[in-house]
Amino acid sequence: MKSYLSPSILSADFGNLTNSIKAAEEAGAKYIHFDMMDGTFVPNISFGAPIIKAVRKDIKSFFDVHMMVEEPGRYITDVAKAGADGITVHQEACLHLDRTINQIKEAGLKAGVALNPATPVNTLDYLLPMLDLVLIMTVNPGFGGQKFIPYTLDKIRDLRQKAQEMDLQLNIGVDGGVTLDNISTIRDAGANFFIAGSAVFKPEDRIGENVQAFNKILAD
Repeated sequence: MKSYLSPSILSADFGNLTNSIKAAEEAGAKYIHFDMMDGTFVPNISFGAPIIKAVRKDIKSFFDVHMMVEEPGRYITDVAKAGADGITVHQEACLHLDRTINQIKEAGLKAGVALNPATPVNTLDYLLPMLDLVLIMTVNPGFGGQKFIPYTLDKIRDLRQKAQEMDLQLNIGVDGGVTLDNISTIRDAGANFFIAGSAVFKPEDRIGENVQAFNKILAD
């Protein structure tokens, strides 16, 4: 499957957010990753639909919204109206995950489910045909700059094998600790959708170069 980079704005300069995203987009980023945090499901609070709406008018890339919030179904309508193209929710945050996935689909968006590092992939066995993306958290969610957890590679391999056995063209994403040094190893395990934050947006004067460096590896 084709591989994609989705730079996470959590590591961008929020005082210059639109220009930072534009720099990534102009360098070839087809996706932009938005991490919504509520201070409950994860310790941090980040932003909500107003930020998505504020930058949507100037950016053409696919808006990939990762909702790290309790019961995300409460916010799907607002996030869709703000300009999201896809929403990923956490298996651990949804009391009725099937219902939440259907809410996303009914809003006309791509639907994804994220799994925390210790959550087994088999919790999604019955839902995989409904999904466009499964996002394997390769760090514990809520903070940027963490190191990649090695055992999550086994989860990626297991999930890719399941998708192949079910004949699914499933995007498998990774979020956390993705760098230029390890992205090839992660892709070899079966992932094809890569979230990178500080590795793209730091330093700010090299955003374009960083995106191009990732895309060069993913194009090989």
